[in-house]
Amino acid sequence: MERLFKFVYKYRAFFTFLLLQLFCAWLVVENNQYQSTRYFNSSNRIAANIISTSQNIREYFALRDINTELAGENATLRKQLDERNQLIEEYGLSQLKNAVIINRFEYISAKVINNSTNQYKNFITINKGAAQGLTPGMAVISQQGAIGKVKSVSDQHAVLISLLNIDDHVSSKIKRTGHFGTIQWDGTDPRLIDLRYIPRHVNPAVGDTIVTSGYNAVFPEAILIGIIKDVKLSEESPFYQIKVELAQDFSKLAFVEVVKSNLRAEQDSLEVTTKGIQR
Repeated sequence: MERLFKFVYKYRAFFTFLLLQLFCAWLVVENNQYQSTRYFNSSNRIAANIISTSQNIREYFALRDINTELAGENATLRKQLDERNQLIEEYGLSQLKNAVIINRFEYISAKVINNSTNQYKNFITINKGAAQGLTPGMAVISQQGAIGKVKSVSDQHAVLISLLNIDDHVSSKIKRTGHFGTIQWDGTDPRLIDLRYIPRHVNPAVGDTIVTSGYNAVFPEAILIGIIKDVKLSEESPFYQIKVELAQDFSKLAFVEVVKSNLRAEQDSLEVTTKGIQR
C-alpha cells in the first residue's frame, strides 16, 4: 500500500492532468449538442457490440439446451405430420375430428447418454424415465428411422433395447410391394440388419425401402428402417436372405423420440381376450 501511495505521489502531476482532461471532455459533451450526440452514438454502438458478443458467448455454451429444445420441437412436428398425413388415408378426412384417433401416438424427446454398438446385445440409455411417462415396451425412433423399444425405466432414465440386439424383433414390410417380414440383427455389422421371412414368390430388389408394418400398436406405421443392400435366395430355402442398410447410424445417435401409443392397451386387451395373445 505504501508503494502505491508513493507511485501516486510521484506522478501526481500526470494524474491531475488526466483528471482535468476528463473533466474538460465531460464539459464539452454536456454543453455541445453535436459532441453529445456523437458521444452517445459511439457509446451505444460499443455497448451494443459488447452485449452482442456476450450473447453469442452465452448461446455457444447453451447449444446443448438449444439442441434439446429443437429435439422437442421435432417431436411435436413429427406428431402433427404423422396424424395429418397418414390418418387421412387410413380413416378418411371426416375422422380427423375424432380425438381418440388423432391422439393415438405421443412423442417424447430424449437425449442419448449411453450407447453401445459392438456387442451381440446392445442397449441405449436416455435421460427420460417414468417421471416423463415412459414405460417398458414403448417404441423409440429418431429423425432417421426406427431405433428400438424401451426395456426398463427409473424415475429419470430409461434403457432401450436397440435394433442392434439379437433378441429384438420388429414387424416390417417392403414399402414397394407391401409384403411383411421381421427385422432382426445377426450380431455382426452394426450398419446392416436382416429382413427375415420374405417368401420366395416375392420379388425384393436392392434399393427397396423397408419400413415398420404397423401390425402392432407399438410402432407407428411406415417408420423408416433402412434400404435393401443385398438379396439372396438359396434353391432349397423358402425365404430370401436380405440385408438391409439401416437408415440410422447408431454410432452417431444423439437424440431419440419415445413413442407412446394411447391405443396399445386397448388393442392388447382385445387380442388377449379374443385369441389369448399376450406380448
